[in-house]
Amino acid sequence: MSLYDDVVLVLKDYEDQPELRDEYLEHLEAHPDGVYKPCRAGHITGSALVVDPVGERVLLTLHKKLGMWLQMGGHCEPEDTSIAGAALREAVEESGIASGLTLLPGGPVRLDRHPIPAPCNWHLDVQYAALAPAGAVAEVSEESLDVRWFPYEEVAAVADASVVRLLEATRARL
Repeated sequence: MSLYDDVVLVLKDYEDQPELRDEYLEHLEAHPDGVYKPCRAGHITGSALVVDPVGERVLLTLHKKLGMWLQMGGHCEPEDTSIAGAALREAVEESGIASGLTLLPGGPVRLDRHPIPAPCNWHLDVQYAALAPAGAVAEVSEESLDVRWFPYEEVAAVADASVVRLLEATRARL
C-alpha cells in the first residue's frame, strides 16, 4: 500500500472534524502528489504531541524557523509507508528520544490545516499523540532551538491555540 492510499484510508476512518476531513480528502483527490512537500497547493504532514501522562507533561520543540513552541512533526518522506509512521518518525527525530515512543491507539487525535509561507500554501496536518517512556530524556535536534517538558497547565501560556486544542484532544483520549 502506498503512503497516499494509507492517508486516504486513515482519513476515511477518522470520524471527528468531518468538514476538515472531507477537505483533506478532496485535496488528495485533486492532487495525487498531495502527501509530499513539492505539492505547492498544500501537502499532508504528520505530527505527534509527545506526552508523559504520569508526570502530566508534554514535550514541545521551539521550532527553529518559526520561533514557536510546537508539537513534533513535519513532512512525509518517500520511505514513509504510513502517516502514523511518518508522525512517529518525526517525533523520534525532533524529540531525541531514540526508543520507547509509542503512538496513542485509536488513530489521529486531530486534524489541523494551517497556512505556510510560499511557495506552498497549506499544511494539512494529521496529528497523533505519542506516549513517552518513563524517564525519557529529550535532546535538541538540528531543527529546533530547544526542547522542553511543560506541565499540561502551562501549555496555553507558551504555545498557540492549535497546540492547546491538540493537548485537550489528547487528554480526552488518555
